[in-house]
Amino acid sequence: MTKAELIEQMAKDAGISKTAAAAALASFMTGVTKALKKKNGKVTLVGFGTFKKVYRKTRKGRNPQTGEVIKIKGKNVVKFGAGKKLLDSI
Repeated sequence: MTKAELIEQMAKDAGISKTAAAAALASFMTGVTKALKKKNGKVTLVGFGTFKKVYRKTRKGRNPQTGEVIKIKGKNVVKFGAGKKLLDSI
């Protein structure tokens, strides 16, 4: 499902315009982004799942073309854990 398809579905389900649905989705994404930027960023939607910021440590990798060992810098990544209701419904 694309962002446009999601907006269309939200508008249909809620009985609102696509513009209002797009604004609601943009607000949701902005809110999640701001929450994850915090030190211990985490967003929990009961029944749906949890978005969590996790630091991935520096590690060694290998260049597939040359076989040379390279250093991969550590960085923050976002992980999503599905909630029980979501898992049960699929």
